[in-house]
Amino acid sequence: MIEVKNIRFKYAGSKHLVFDDFSLRLEANNIYGLLGKNGTGKSTLLYLLSGLLRPASGSVSYDGHLTRLRRPETLHEIFIVPEEFDLPSMSLAQYVKINKPFYPRFSHEVLESCLADFELSTDLRLNALSMGQKKKVFMAFALATNTKLLLMDEPTNGLDIPSKSQFRKVVAQHMADDRTLIISTHQVHDVESLLDHILILSPQQLLLDASVADITARYVFEYRTPAEMQDVLYAEPSLQGNAVIAPRKAGDAETQVNLELLFNAVTQGKI
Repeated sequence: MIEVKNIRFKYAGSKHLVFDDFSLRLEANNIYGLLGKNGTGKSTLLYLLSGLLRPASGSVSYDGHLTRLRRPETLHEIFIVPEEFDLPSMSLAQYVKINKPFYPRFSHEVLESCLADFELSTDLRLNALSMGQKKKVFMAFALATNTKLLLMDEPTNGLDIPSKSQFRKVVAQHMADDRTLIISTHQVHDVESLLDHILILSPQQLLLDASVADITARYVFEYRTPAEMQDVLYAEPSLQGNAVIAPRKAGDAETQVNLELLFNAVTQGKI
C-alpha cells in the first residue's frame, strides 16, 4: 500500500542527511507506532509519506502513485495531523463546509460521534478552544474524513489523562478495515494498547519493523526477582521488581508488550 524506496533527504541549508538509502513498506489495515529518539526523522517521514516533503532521490508511493506529485486522487486518501497547528477563526460548521468536499467519504456521523466521545459539542468556534480541545476537534475531523491513510504526529501531546483514554477509544472505534494509521509518538504508554505494528527509527535506519504478534510470539515481558534472571535479554529495575524481556518458550503464556522497555532494548542493541 505504501512503499518507500531508497530515499535520500536533507533539509535545505543543512549538511545532515535525515535519510540515506532508506526503504520501508507499510500494509493496509494496521495501526503503526513510529518511535525514535529526537532527531531521528519521525516527523520528516510522515511529511514525506504525505507528499508535503519530497526526497532528493528515491521514491515514496501510495497505491502505486508518487505522493510528491500531490495528485487529487492521492490527496483525498491522505490526512495528516501535525504536532502543532493553527485553526482558522471560524465555527466548526464553517470549517467542515469548506473542507469536507476534498474528502469524498467524509462522514458527519463519525465527526459527531468523535466529538461526543471527546465531550465536545458540534457548536464550536475554533479560535475559542484550548490547545487540547483544538487537538481533539482536529483529530475528530481527521477520522471523519475516512481517508485510507491517516498520519498523526504526537497526537496525545497536550491532552490530559482522561482525554488520552478518550483518544484511544475514539481511534479504536473508527478504524476501518482498509485504513492505515501511523502514530509518531514519544508517549508510548498512551498508544501501546492500540498498535498492531512497531517501527523504531534511529538516524538514517530502521532498527525494528515487526508486528506486535511477532514480538509477543518471540518474547515475554514480565517482572522477575534477581534469582530468575538466567535467560533475560534485557532488564530494568522497577518498584515491582526487574522489568525484563526474555525469550518466549514453549508453554509460556503470551504477555502484553511493554513498549518503553522494548524501545530501550532495541535502541541499546540488546535485541
